[in-house]
Amino acid sequence: MVYFVYILQSLKDHSYYVGSTQDLDERINRHNQGRSKYTKAKRPWELVFREEHPDKSSAIKRESEIKRKKSSQFIESLVSTSRMAMREGREFPAGDSVI
Repeated sequence: MVYFVYILQSLKDHSYYVGSTQDLDERINRHNQGRSKYTKAKRPWELVFREEHPDKSSAIKRESEIKRKKSSQFIESLVSTSRMAMREGREFPAGDSVI
């Protein structure tokens, strides 16, 4: 079963939120409906990055890796790479960035 690591950007203050989930659409809806305590005050959120992973364990590991960096510059580089790939119509294998 596929899991996702995702990055949301607040349209209110441009901060980022990193998470992982099995159902990406439902999770984004929960964030934007205010059903997530941390993200409620910074709504609305926009999906700016996602990666597919083959299982929950690898998704959680990658989410932790991104969070450990504690760098908006690192997150912005992931987002930038993802946006460029989409503009060029490239697709990435599981574990690499796509929007």
